[in-house]
Amino acid sequence: MSPIDLLVNLLLGLALGTVGGLFGIGGGLIAIPALGVLFGLDQQLAQGTALVMVVPNVLLALWRYNQRNRIEPKYALLLAGSGIVCAWLASLYAVELQAERMRLAFVVFLVALALYNLARLFMRTPPVSQELRHPWPWLGVVGGAAGALGGMFGVGGAVLAVPVLTNVFGAGQLMAQGLSLALALPSTSVTLLTYALHGHVDWVMGIPLAVGGLLSITWGVKLAHALPEKVLRGLFCGFLVLCAVLLALE
Repeated sequence: MSPIDLLVNLLLGLALGTVGGLFGIGGGLIAIPALGVLFGLDQQLAQGTALVMVVPNVLLALWRYNQRNRIEPKYALLLAGSGIVCAWLASLYAVELQAERMRLAFVVFLVALALYNLARLFMRTPPVSQELRHPWPWLGVVGGAAGALGGMFGVGGAVLAVPVLTNVFGAGQLMAQGLSLALALPSTSVTLLTYALHGHVDWVMGIPLAVGGLLSITWGVKLAHALPEKVLRGLFCGFLVLCAVLLALE
């Protein structure tokens, strides 16, 4: 890799980390369409390369979160355990699919996610409870579903886990985010390993992206706290639709 290519990938990582911090998604969901559209990577290679940035970002976020907010061990272990198994199985299936089918599935996923977040703009916020509304073993179902989603698309488990934990289980936003990080770390790690073993990771591109993401994700978080939540959600919906359109037209 030439110094120019290294600089371009580092700058892209800085941009993706900032946007990921702004929308609270760690950059991976943004990196996948960016790598496909800008660099022409096929879907599996884009997802695997994006995971090189996602895994250290999740690790850093989990470490910092646990310094401020205690994560209930039994909840986290159940989510992580069920998530890692389902992520591994889903990733084994994903790496064998045709790239075009994977791209179409990812486009559908982005559109569905945009519509869901748009609908949440008009939903009433449920009351927060210190105790879960449902018995905690049901978290295994959440972990399995979120892990499978993450294993299939490389990212996305947290976007399912957080709203389910808050809307269905009555968890507070901080609790839900902490648990989703505990779920995401082993799931994304095993998914990255699966993609790497099948040759769907560009490490030369991924490592500078990871460095840039780690350096800049805090900037996006600070910007996110300065904007109203509805504005952020609206921007996120629009960005997802734009990514889906660009991927569909590629």
